[in-house]
Amino acid sequence: MSNVTKWMSWEGGADLVAVTSPDLQMPNIIVHLGRMVSTPVGSAPSGMILWQPDPNAMPAVFGFVGTDEAVGKYFGPNIFAGTPFENAPVLKATIDITIEADKATAKCVTGDYAFEMEMSDFSEPYLIDRKPAAMPPFYQQGVEIHARKVSLKVNGEEINIIIPPVGISGGPASVVAPNGVYAR
Repeated sequence: MSNVTKWMSWEGGADLVAVTSPDLQMPNIIVHLGRMVSTPVGSAPSGMILWQPDPNAMPAVFGFVGTDEAVGKYFGPNIFAGTPFENAPVLKATIDITIEADKATAKCVTGDYAFEMEMSDFSEPYLIDRKPAAMPPFYQQGVEIHARKVSLKVNGEEINIIIPPVGISGGPASVVAPNGVYAR
C-alpha cells in the first residue's frame, strides 16, 4: 500500500469546460477556479485556464492561475503529471468567487484578460467518487452541483459557448464544487 503524498483540496469551486464551435473535438475553454485551494506547499485562491479563441492558433491564455506561485507550481508535476497541463506555466491572477443558493459567480483576472462566469439552474448537490483514468489521472472525491445554465465573458465580451455533457473531470462540464479533493 502506498501513501498519498500528492493531493490538493478546495473550497468554493466553479468549473467550466466548453467549446466555441460544435465541430471541435477538444475543449477550447477551460475555467476551473477555487476560492481557496490547499496543497502540501500552501493554500491560495487558484485554478487553471485554457482560452483558445482561435482553435487553429496557440491559446491566448493557458496555465495555472492564482495568487501564490508556489501553490501554482505544485499542480503540474504533482496532480496533472502525464496530461497536457503537466508543464503548464503559472500565471499571477486574482480570483473572486461567490456561491449562493441559486447563483454562483466567478471572476479571474490574469495579465490582460478578465474571465467572468455566472452559473445557475442548479441540480441538487451530489457526492462524487471518481477513480483515476487517462484524463484525469487522479482520484476525485467531493461534492458537486451541476450548473445547467452558464454564461462566460472574456474582457467584458459575452462568449457563445457550447457545454458538452461530460467535462475533463468525468462528470458534468459545468459545476459548482463546494468542496473536494484530488489525490494521486
